[in-house]
Amino acid sequence: MKIRVGFGFDVHQLVEGRELWLGGVRLEHSKGLLGHSDADVLLHTVCDALLGAANMRDIGYHFPDTAGEFKNIDSKILLKKTVELIATKGYRVGNIDATICAERPKLKAHIPLMQNDGSRHGNRCGRYLDQGNYDGETRFYRTGRRHFRLCYCVDREGLTKQITNPLKQ
Repeated sequence: MKIRVGFGFDVHQLVEGRELWLGGVRLEHSKGLLGHSDADVLLHTVCDALLGAANMRDIGYHFPDTAGEFKNIDSKILLKKTVELIATKGYRVGNIDATICAERPKLKAHIPLMQNDGSRHGNRCGRYLDQGNYDGETRFYRTGRRHFRLCYCVDREGLTKQITNPLKQ
């Protein structure tokens, strides 16, 4: 078995008038993330890490923000398309380990829902990540971290996401 590792990073600004989507889950918050799609920073980072591990460029290359077809698109659809893309090179997801950095909203209470949503037993992300090869193992791990008022999180203006994942071939 061949294993490749990808790393993803993304950041989006929090703004008024947008829904906040994170890990395929809509969170109640006074602000949402600015972006061409639904701006789900977590799923965008997953896509980047998967594409990087497969040596297939990045999310902006495959789903450009200049294309109308991706305007306000659900990032779970981008994740599904990404998994299909890496499958064309014989890769499947090994696991996802994600860290979300944010001051607000607090994420601790939402992480179990995001993890369940990303597992095979969830109704959104899991069916895209497991590619029909579910073996009972949870593959989507998420944690939340606060920056304690450092960098762009000082005024709670944005969210950042970092991820590392292996691909199996």
